[in-house]
Amino acid sequence: MKRIKIKRFDKNLPLPEYKTTGAVGFDLTARETRTIKPRQVGYIALNVAVETPKDHILFIAARGSTHKYGLMPAHGIGIGDPDYRGDNDEYAVPLYNFTRKTVVVEKGARIAQGIFVKFTRALWQEVPKLKAKNRGGFGSTGEK
Repeated sequence: MKRIKIKRFDKNLPLPEYKTTGAVGFDLTARETRTIKPRQVGYIALNVAVETPKDHILFIAARGSTHKYGLMPAHGIGIGDPDYRGDNDEYAVPLYNFTRKTVVVEKGARIAQGIFVKFTRALWQEVPKLKAKNRGGFGSTGEK
């Protein structure tokens, strides 16, 4: 475990938490009630600014139940860079309402999850040919 500095914007909402001992992602909650119209994107403030470790990124992803609202992250998975760490750098998630009804996300709803992932920055070495065997192209393992 690593000690990570975090700032809450609304202290009445809980700190993010891992809900089980085996959980990889921690729940993030909506800071305000937001209404998202059908087929529109709404931005949900997640009530935290975080000092992500310099060799990590913070993935912001849907929780397993986010789709039950009729919502999904508009960008798939959000990537929080380690230099997004200022006092007012509050994380948010853009959610797409894929239904024909207006969706309300209530203040305090657990709507996203965060996952810290260690990364390596590349130093490119261009070569004329790669030595590994070709696998058959994108999606080829699903073919019979």
